[in-house]
Amino acid sequence: MPTTMNKQQALTQVLKVLEKHYAPPDPDEKPVLEQLLYAVLREGTTRDQADAAYKTLETKFIDWNEIRVSSPQEIADALGSLPGAAEKSTRLIGILQHVFETTFSFRLEDIDKKGLKQAAKQLGRFAEASDFAVAWVLQRSLGGHALPLDAPSLRTLHRLGLVDHLDEHLESIRSTLEHYIPKSRGPLFTDTVSMVAKDYCWAEEPHCSACPLLKDCPTGQERKNISDTKPTRMKPR
Repeated sequence: MPTTMNKQQALTQVLKVLEKHYAPPDPDEKPVLEQLLYAVLREGTTRDQADAAYKTLETKFIDWNEIRVSSPQEIADALGSLPGAAEKSTRLIGILQHVFETTFSFRLEDIDKKGLKQAAKQLGRFAEASDFAVAWVLQRSLGGHALPLDAPSLRTLHRLGLVDHLDEHLESIRSTLEHYIPKSRGPLFTDTVSMVAKDYCWAEEPHCSACPLLKDCPTGQERKNISDTKPTRMKPR
């Protein structure tokens, strides 16, 4: 594992490689509520998958109220192959119901007037808003320095040696990473690490040999060394 002294260097190198391999994310200007709903779709997936799911919702439903009064199954069917579609459909409806009951509208724009800490607390009161979703809104809509971390990203960062213990409190992990990653690079970090998780760093049998981070990944190097030392089977004559 990289020590505290060289984690900054390791993270800088990882971002440098990923920036060359993946296109940077486009600026995201969704209002707060829309950003929160998008974050639910985005957790555990990639930008492209979440974008497609969000567009489908906008196309198939008249407005947020129609989604609120639809059944979870109807929403899940619309989300199609999006990972976790069934669970996410319930979360979307729950958020919309909560907002409607408390504001009689589908807006959360006043939240940005309360400061980041109060905004985070208010968003955290949504039972359906995970740590990832709250951090996503803070990063993308409220100008905060927060790193949304979902399970695939944590898995990838752990294998890279940038997260020491996966059972560590998530807030502590985020705080450490936010210390080393500049605020301006936060969206790039979030999007590119999730792409590595999808393209190479799978939960089972990761595709380390093709990963752009192979040279910088202790796990990838270990798997490569094991593969290199395996005896070659002779073909029968």
